[in-house]
Amino acid sequence: MVKKSRVVDLEFNPFDLLSEEILFDILDYLDHNPFDKKSFSLVCKDFHTVESRHRRVLKPLRSELLIRAIDRYPSVERLDLSSCPRITDDSLAAISNAYKFCLRSIDLSRSRFFSNAGVSNLVLNCKFLVEIDLSNATELTDSGAVAISKASNLEKLWLARCKLITDIGIARIGIGCRKLKLINLTWCLGVGDLGVDFVAVKCKEIRSFDLSYTTITNKCLPSIMKLQYLEELTLVGCLGIGDEGLATLEKGRTSLKTLNLTNCDNMTPWGLPYLTSRVTCLSHLNLTNGSVVTEAIANSLQNLPKLQSIKLDGCHVTCSGLEAIGNCCILLRELSLSKCSGVTDEGLYFLVKKQKELRKLDITCCRKITQISVDNVTKSCTSLTSLKMESCYLISKEAFTLIGERCHHLEDIDLTDTEVDDAGLMSISRCTKLSSLRLGICYNLTDNSLIQVGKICRELVELDLYRSMGITDLSIAAIASGCPRLEMITLAYCKDITDTSLVSLSKCSRLSVVEIRGCSSISSAGISTIALGCKQLTVLDVKKCHNVDDAGLLPLANFSRSLRQINLSYCSITDVGLLALANIACLQSMTVLHLKGLSADGLVSALLACSGLRKVKLHACFKSLFPQAFLEHMESRGCVFQWRDKPVQDGVDPWVWRHTARMNANVMYLLDEV
Repeated sequence: MVKKSRVVDLEFNPFDLLSEEILFDILDYLDHNPFDKKSFSLVCKDFHTVESRHRRVLKPLRSELLIRAIDRYPSVERLDLSSCPRITDDSLAAISNAYKFCLRSIDLSRSRFFSNAGVSNLVLNCKFLVEIDLSNATELTDSGAVAISKASNLEKLWLARCKLITDIGIARIGIGCRKLKLINLTWCLGVGDLGVDFVAVKCKEIRSFDLSYTTITNKCLPSIMKLQYLEELTLVGCLGIGDEGLATLEKGRTSLKTLNLTNCDNMTPWGLPYLTSRVTCLSHLNLTNGSVVTEAIANSLQNLPKLQSIKLDGCHVTCSGLEAIGNCCILLRELSLSKCSGVTDEGLYFLVKKQKELRKLDITCCRKITQISVDNVTKSCTSLTSLKMESCYLISKEAFTLIGERCHHLEDIDLTDTEVDDAGLMSISRCTKLSSLRLGICYNLTDNSLIQVGKICRELVELDLYRSMGITDLSIAAIASGCPRLEMITLAYCKDITDTSLVSLSKCSRLSVVEIRGCSSISSAGISTIALGCKQLTVLDVKKCHNVDDAGLLPLANFSRSLRQINLSYCSITDVGLLALANIACLQSMTVLHLKGLSADGLVSALLACSGLRKVKLHACFKSLFPQAFLEHMESRGCVFQWRDKPVQDGVDPWVWRHTARMNANVMYLLDEV
């Protein structure tokens, strides 16, 4: 019998059986981790092609990669160029030609070097644009505004800090862009009542209007308030807005839900009642750094039955004012009293006793409150999800156990610079949904409570242990093993932290921000483990880690390809280590102060090689050593130098440091009250 040879089709690819639609559905599930889509595209040529056609959002990390990215991804709808400092008119021309029929949104808020002509070309070619962010385009003039007015389908426009645009340009935008729903004119100093009034009359569909730090006065308020669909109005720092303008408003003519009057210095306590009696649909009100919150002002809030959020940061409040707010606004879900002078236990009691729906409370730097306030808050507001009480250091350590016993829904808590101890933190660890925990300058904590947090709080994403001197490697090991979602950790100036902690943290695959400045026992070996294990690392601060040298930077250069920001001040780095960082294409910000191993020539070579840099902090002594041609070249690439002339800083005893910080804070607090 003759055996028949079996023919095997080596060219057969089982993935060929999957349609493009199915592959698109698979890619839709890969949005959480950017590396997943990259791995998908590397499977085979077909997958590479499918991933290219599927991509709808594109954010190039360097300007020189833009053209290649455009060629690879033909179907982009949202283009974010905020990481590309150098975008020229030629770049905009390439974008408008490639994405003529699909581009709907473009972000140029951090880009420079383009002109009015480039904007005009973009708008004329991309007819389907609905969003343009031109914030910080300080060279844009009214001619550019005229070009923008040709985008008839535009719905959202950001022009923050476009200081050369005047009322004429804004008026042309109002004529041409009738579909605008959001417009941001923050710091447009050439824009006044005439331009704003024109936009308000012509663009009747506006939902969000930001006029912060413009020169508008009371004259344009009536036109703004007649906008039928207006929901959000931001007037931060508008010194021309006062009581007279509020008094002329018509009653019940707006659907306004969010109003921000931060730093409106010419608005007195008499103006708010006018406002609340006319704008009755408000749900969010921000009066930060405003006038004294008295009983009369607080009582005026009873005209706002839908009010859910009040921010009074930096205001002086009275006990009667807080009591009136508590009685008038019983549906509050968010209340911020950060740095408010006048907050006492009595006032806070009257404020919170009826607030059963409160979810977020900020009492940062309310330095007069004691454990009595914690008792009252936790009794009344059992549904809190966010509690911020930084620098409330009159609260005794016994009070913190009440938080864990009564507020089981907490997700975010800030106990920075308080007297919380192990018993208090163990009680708070009962909050299993906790995702953000800030424990900076908490000298009463030890490993015992942090180990408990690691065992129970598995949802933890952010942990701040800045200057918490009782923490060692044991607690960090417990956090690393028990909190798989950890993304940010601060261990700055924790003197007992060593490389062992970094070995533990290297198991946290989602870790993106690591701050370990001042940890003198950290060495290059620990940095190497972080580089190998944490592939999503974007921010690393090793300032004053004197044992970190070139050997630690080499693994970073090879494995931390997502690193964008690094602080190497006071480390033992030389020209060789700094030059190795050029291998990180995403690196955008670098701080290198007081590095004894650096030379001017080596620094020039390293900075030239790091082509994606946008910001560099250097000691001022290097400025005179750099060739002028080099400085001009770096500036033309979009890199900004920040020169510092700080002397070498010696270590400070942590107890002395905290005492000095508190004394300075108390002095400022007393001055504010005066």
